[in-house]
Amino acid sequence: MEFDSSSYTLDECLSQVIDYRGKTPRKTAFGVPLITAKIVKAGRIERAEEFIATDDFDRWMTRGLPLCGDVVLTTEAPLGEVGQIKKLPVALAQRVVTLRGKPGLLDNTYLLYALQTEPLRSRLIGRATGTTVVGIKQSELRKVTVALPPIETQRNISRVLASLDDRIDHNCVLATNLEAIARQLFKSWFVDFDPVRAKAAGEKPPGLANDIAALFPDRFVESESGDVPGGWNIGKISDFSSNVRVGCTPSQFTAEDFYIGLEHFDRRCLTLWNGGSGDDATSNKSRFAKGDLLFGKLRPYFHKVAIAPMDGICSTDVLVIRCADKAYREFMYFALFQDDVIQFVSDASGGTRMPRTNWETLAGYDCVFPPKSLSSVFGEIVAPMIETLMQCVAENSALTKLRDLLLPRLISGKLCVEDAESIIEEAIA
Repeated sequence: MEFDSSSYTLDECLSQVIDYRGKTPRKTAFGVPLITAKIVKAGRIERAEEFIATDDFDRWMTRGLPLCGDVVLTTEAPLGEVGQIKKLPVALAQRVVTLRGKPGLLDNTYLLYALQTEPLRSRLIGRATGTTVVGIKQSELRKVTVALPPIETQRNISRVLASLDDRIDHNCVLATNLEAIARQLFKSWFVDFDPVRAKAAGEKPPGLANDIAALFPDRFVESESGDVPGGWNIGKISDFSSNVRVGCTPSQFTAEDFYIGLEHFDRRCLTLWNGGSGDDATSNKSRFAKGDLLFGKLRPYFHKVAIAPMDGICSTDVLVIRCADKAYREFMYFALFQDDVIQFVSDASGGTRMPRTNWETLAGYDCVFPPKSLSSVFGEIVAPMIETLMQCVAENSALTKLRDLLLPRLISGKLCVEDAESIIEEAIA
């Protein structure tokens, strides 16, 4: 049964709107994270890619300071994406505003979910202006109406939906930490050669069991690539990986196919969280299998490299790379993810506005790789971590679909909180 609700304008139920449009901050490589429109997606604020200097924070944030719980709304390019601030400090760029509900009248988290429903999005777009770039003025934003149930009902709805998002966030953190651990291990063993350096100095490699330590040599030898561990291979990426080219046409895939385009990659992230369906693909694509490495070849400096979590199809601007020898599979993932590899193919890319690399360039990269026995041990350690990443991706996909199913029904009052809790309990048991 639908609950009673009252209609308010956002102006009536917001205590503060913080808007930095018309100002351009001085950006730096590190400092206070800057929330830009491009990192507010699908109800979340993604990892910041731009920053402002800590010394500039007070000078820049003169129109108001955001608080944890505030809702971030993109006002143009694109319009209507939302997320919620969970960590401070943050700075606000142009094309975003933060919204804060009046205590006792509008729960911030309820607003976050309400803004993701079609009725409220339609009202938002209905007050926008522009053709090529659609945006909304703050004066028009304040006139958008929202139906509000009693505050306790809002909080109960928020709690139920947030329980799903909290589980999704937990999986993201787990996967991020595991990926970082695996990348650090790869760097220690195969880039910095820490165990070899320890043995060359007559020391036992710290943290390694005796049988693993025995697989590392105790000396370096000179090569054209510099000093490399004795007995290791000096070759090319093509020595342990290959480009799989299995094309398919629109008539050969369906809505059930998992589709990956360049827009689905997160930069500098081996975990592939996003994806589409075959319905999103309208031209020829390439097929890939679970465990293949997907390498974005268009503008490779964006560092779009990820492990395929399942079988699917991808854009032809993505190289599908498979390990020629499974003993080197996990080694291959991290070797091709290295900044030096990205820099190499970026420097060699053809084109100016839309540079592309190709398999022939990537395959010819000079690299040093360990004997099969050591690579296998690395794989045995890292493979369970990667499998957990893929499980996190699969679970988050299912949880997201469930949340998107429940959200509009809860906000509209067509589903009660108790029934939603039962559905969630059964789904994640």
